[in-house]
Amino acid sequence: MTDLLIRNAHIIDPATNLGTQEAAPRDLLIRAGRIAAIEAPGVLPKAGEELDATGLILAPGLIDVHVHLREPGQTYKETIATGTRAAAAGGFTTVVAMPNTIPANDTVDKLHWMLSPERNAVVHLLAMPAATLGSLGEALSDYEALAKAGAVGFTDDGKPVLEDHVMRAALVAAARLGLPISQHAEDTRLTGGCSMNHGPVAFRLGLRGMTIEAESNIVERDIQLLRDIEKSDKLRPHLHVQHVSTGKAIQAIREAKQQGLHVTCEAAPHHFTLTDEALDTREKGGVAFNTNAKMNPPLRSELDRLAVIEALLDGTVDCIATDHAPHAAHEKEVEFERAPNGITGLETALGLALRILHRDHGLSLARILALMSTNPAQIIHLKDRGNLTIGSHADLILFSPTAEWTYSAQASLSKSKNSPFDGTPMLGQIHATLSEGRIVHRT
Repeated sequence: MTDLLIRNAHIIDPATNLGTQEAAPRDLLIRAGRIAAIEAPGVLPKAGEELDATGLILAPGLIDVHVHLREPGQTYKETIATGTRAAAAGGFTTVVAMPNTIPANDTVDKLHWMLSPERNAVVHLLAMPAATLGSLGEALSDYEALAKAGAVGFTDDGKPVLEDHVMRAALVAAARLGLPISQHAEDTRLTGGCSMNHGPVAFRLGLRGMTIEAESNIVERDIQLLRDIEKSDKLRPHLHVQHVSTGKAIQAIREAKQQGLHVTCEAAPHHFTLTDEALDTREKGGVAFNTNAKMNPPLRSELDRLAVIEALLDGTVDCIATDHAPHAAHEKEVEFERAPNGITGLETALGLALRILHRDHGLSLARILALMSTNPAQIIHLKDRGNLTIGSHADLILFSPTAEWTYSAQASLSKSKNSPFDGTPMLGQIHATLSEGRIVHRT
């Protein structure tokens, strides 16, 4: 591999605070897929390949701890190859695949198959296998064997680990391996037949709504399990709460963190950008039941959206994750209650974060990059990704933080186009994404 020298970039690395206080240009040298040197302009000798980054931000590649790549079993929606190409277009250099494939990723053989080079991933692919066999919420998967095979955590995402004794056993087993349990916080005993948020919009549309307690009940239950395990088992389990969407659940997480419990959580861009009003687009000449804005957890009220933003600003939320969930057009173009939950998100996450959190709410570029690279790397224990230290993998993004553009779902590199953000203005244009020193996306 030829050496690559990136010249005159404003380098921001939240992990080391490089460039977080000043914007002096620097050069970065990549050798054999890793970061070899960072120096002031003109210090490093010429390289076999050079890239002028004048006026651009150079930062660690983004890391998404929550994506659905649909392979195996539903490759008409997405494949690992198409999903990771979309990831690269969005600036992501590491993605963590969820296990709700067909069949569920719950054994070493299935994990090896998913992570095989034959899947043609263009960025670094990791996986969280199923917390329970078949994601049925009963017997645990073989955590020890899966951890040795490369698992970075365990989850039954798409549904919760509902039974108390099973969740307790999962937290204990994962704690012994130093890995997180990533929980889809939904009390399904309260949500059967519900397809959106409980509130005035659901009433207006005549739909049953999910209450905020369906999320907060599971979060509060799991936090209590952490307390019990720390006291009785002398372990420190790690609970990661997925796509937190309500102020009540956020407050429970905030208090648990203040008490020293090992809780982390993620927020999805749609939950800090949209509300349940996005389901009813009639005033904009659209339809009453916008299935491309249907997901689980659902879009919530404006108060909950602002609570998610506040939690991102004050550090309660640890990372931004997309919950990228592609579906074919024919699956979404049905009656609202029959349409599957989920939207694509890999190509819009940075643009929404910069527009909503940076421009509208004043969150610094360094903090946004921490939420999307450094922090998720720490959650899944990646030592040489999510930072720009010498010797780390050269997983990088080059972007203009001020460039404005408009998202087109039809131009997406994902196999599916189910996004509520079609035609939405974005802030921050990706110029190049590098995975282990290779340019895997360039505009």
